[in-house]
Amino acid sequence: MTQAVTTAEDVRLGPLDRLRALHQEGRIAEEYPAIAPLLADLALPDPDFAALARAGRILSRTSVDRIEELHPSAAAVRVAVAGHGMLDALTPALTAQFARHGIPLRCGEAEYDSWLRDLQDLSSPLYAPGTDLALCVLDGQLVFDELPVPWSAADVGAALDAKLEQLTALVARYGEHGPGTLVLNTLPLLGTQLRQLVDHASRAELAARWREFNAALLRLTAAHPRLHVVDLDVLVAESGPVRDTRLAVYAKVHLGEELLGRYAREVAHLGRTLRGRAKKVLVVDLDNTLWDGILGDDGPDGIAAATTYRGEAFGKFQKAVKQIGAQGVLLAVSSKNDQEPVLAVLRDHPDMVLREGDFARVHANWDPKDGNLRAIASRLNLGVDSFVFADDSPFECGLVSSSLPEVAVVRLDEEPALHVDRLLADGWFDVRALTAEDRLRAEQYRSEADRQDLQESAGSMEEYLAALDVRLDISPVRDHEVARIAQITLRTNQFNLTTLRLQQTEVQQRRDAADQLVLAVRARDRFGDNGVVGAVFAHRADGVLHLDNMLLSCRVFARGIEQATVSVLLAHAAATGASAVHARYRPTAKNHRVRDFYPSLGFTTTAESADGELDFAHDLTDLPEVPAHLTLAVDLTEGQPS
Repeated sequence: MTQAVTTAEDVRLGPLDRLRALHQEGRIAEEYPAIAPLLADLALPDPDFAALARAGRILSRTSVDRIEELHPSAAAVRVAVAGHGMLDALTPALTAQFARHGIPLRCGEAEYDSWLRDLQDLSSPLYAPGTDLALCVLDGQLVFDELPVPWSAADVGAALDAKLEQLTALVARYGEHGPGTLVLNTLPLLGTQLRQLVDHASRAELAARWREFNAALLRLTAAHPRLHVVDLDVLVAESGPVRDTRLAVYAKVHLGEELLGRYAREVAHLGRTLRGRAKKVLVVDLDNTLWDGILGDDGPDGIAAATTYRGEAFGKFQKAVKQIGAQGVLLAVSSKNDQEPVLAVLRDHPDMVLREGDFARVHANWDPKDGNLRAIASRLNLGVDSFVFADDSPFECGLVSSSLPEVAVVRLDEEPALHVDRLLADGWFDVRALTAEDRLRAEQYRSEADRQDLQESAGSMEEYLAALDVRLDISPVRDHEVARIAQITLRTNQFNLTTLRLQQTEVQQRRDAADQLVLAVRARDRFGDNGVVGAVFAHRADGVLHLDNMLLSCRVFARGIEQATVSVLLAHAAATGASAVHARYRPTAKNHRVRDFYPSLGFTTTAESADGELDFAHDLTDLPEVPAHLTLAVDLTEGQPS
């Protein structure tokens, strides 16, 4: 991992000065992985959007090609922008916000009032091949610009209806022809616009119609999976004025710099999600983080998460953490405390909203917290880059930031009323859609402890696997599993042979194609149902079955599931007349352990590129057997390649 060398002089400099120094030395591309923690100082705990925009301008002077050349895992996101008003402040804000997540940005500048033309024109930048995000930034003035003078609430309602009909058609057009995700936004209604009506009844009617329009715009996402709508009302409630009136009148800047900065932060969260970088684990401290007080000093009767003035604020934080955990985020504890008193509080203390069963791991000891995070990651079989760490101690936050820069650190402080805001500000756990497996994830990881106990008590791996009673179901993806399969492609890094990342619509397109085979791998055992744990993408061409990718959740490694799945595919290929099966391995920083997976099942290496990509072929003469300890249910008739 590349990390910037920090000197005593650097420490005395602020983040912007340090960034300028890196730029002057020509080292930004070289040190790009260290930029994210540097920018965190500007974004946390309270964001300085003006400073982040200045950082974005500095970063934009560095070649994205050079960053990608030096850091292949830092693949750039390509963004196209169109809008109604002037949006000069948006690109630097986007550049900084994406850099905060280790993602370089390729972004074109928006032309004034280009939104309609660019959404209609299939040759516009919004439709350019390779575009990941097409931003169409709208503001309320585009409605008022079309009104007669004088106008009424009814006129505004009619204009909104026409605009919604127009946008609905344009969204469908982009869904059919666009290459990426289209991003729209709700329209903020300004007081100066509303107060041009002098009677309260008309104002109420206009406000209601305006909110109905925004609600309808948000609901469009249900019908169009590649549409995302940013709710500006939420961002306006957190920021200053929507705009500077003088800039709006004289320069056509209808959305202010801070609002665009907050919008850029939301877009970067979306881009991070589309790249499969959503975090999976929240690790929290206890003393003065989950409860008020220090357990070792005050004892269980001296801590509070309810019943006291400050305690109620900690209780609200616990409720927010529990809410996140109920939606598939794994919860863990790393605390400087003794284990048994901590467990006693989590089991029995009347103030606790969170209980022992809500946590996948509880590490209460006196070891350094960076080591505890590594231990938790090892036990969960996850990388620490999927972790978020929340603590009120500046020392612990600094230790984790410096030792494990890939961990997202939420810096809490002595004001518990702000804990929830700071935890949720960066949307670390955002996903495009919540699946049934997400809601069961915490329970599945808790049952994993029972599997580990069984393995440790077994005399051998063979004995363990036989006692585990693994049952597999392999068949084409079902309708309700499309979102889960897309999620697996986005979030699986270790057992991912080619890192083919697919959105829901792309999974659906492959599933519907006659020459494609898209399979779901489901697993259960004596301890419970793991749900959909893997996926296979294949297609047939010229009599050969091509394995485009195979993925498997890290939760079920080393149980023979991967071998069984490929054995089934090879047998299927032979039975349906294929002359061979071809496969490929594309190396990444995370999937090195599966480099030899295909050769272990009888595939022959046919080519190797300079960057380590491998091509394989299996001639189907000697098929591997399914491991004897597995019970299989296989049905590949539906969606069979022709």
